[in-house]
Amino acid sequence: MEARQLVYRRALLKLSGEVLAGEKGTGIDFDVAEAICARIAECAAMGAQLAVVVGGGNFWRGRSGGAMDKVRADQMGMLATVMNALALADILEQLGARVLVQTAQVMPQIASCVNRKEAVAALEAGQVVIFGGGTGNPFFTTDSTAALRAAEIDAEIVLKATNVDGVYDKDPKKHPDAVKYDTLSHDEILKKKLKVMDATAASLCRDHGIPMLVFNLEGEPENILRALCGEAIGTRVVRDYS
Repeated sequence: MEARQLVYRRALLKLSGEVLAGEKGTGIDFDVAEAICARIAECAAMGAQLAVVVGGGNFWRGRSGGAMDKVRADQMGMLATVMNALALADILEQLGARVLVQTAQVMPQIASCVNRKEAVAALEAGQVVIFGGGTGNPFFTTDSTAALRAAEIDAEIVLKATNVDGVYDKDPKKHPDAVKYDTLSHDEILKKKLKVMDATAASLCRDHGIPMLVFNLEGEPENILRALCGEAIGTRVVRDYS
């Protein structure tokens, strides 16, 4: 069997917090997390410069609470992403990978603060860089964080891992006749209001010319490697296409 070759050397992988919970729904299913981390470590060993942005929905989804102050709820959500970042770092290190965790909040006893120069140097040295704490500001999603960090580190692509195998014109779990897109532009996502990412994330990627690949990770952690090798999975989102 022919060895896989990386197409993308530097990528930003966006993981939701929910994917770490597995079938438990909340918290961290360490069997699921370890399977994901094993693929991340494998990609790093192949020479991929891989940064990770992780959400926190497996611990906290404060905005659904309604009565709570939105700023404080988002601050709690940012702390939840830090917990996930630390968990991923620990698993990766146990697998033999070298890891740098950076957070958007100042918490020196726990992790480094986000620093572009240090993050890029770590990537070039073969470390996996995990960004926790969101953007550091309320009202921004971790999708927006992924787009922002991708632009900062000059990533070639954003890999958005989800629980469906791409972008559809409507929810495929509710509508059997939903149609999957193979390729989209960032502008189409905005115009059609497709709920694959928020408008800020789509606009940031468009403005910086960063393509995205939306693909399924649930039960298929191998798709991280397949995505980096340019295999035809999921839905590709680009600035322009013909």
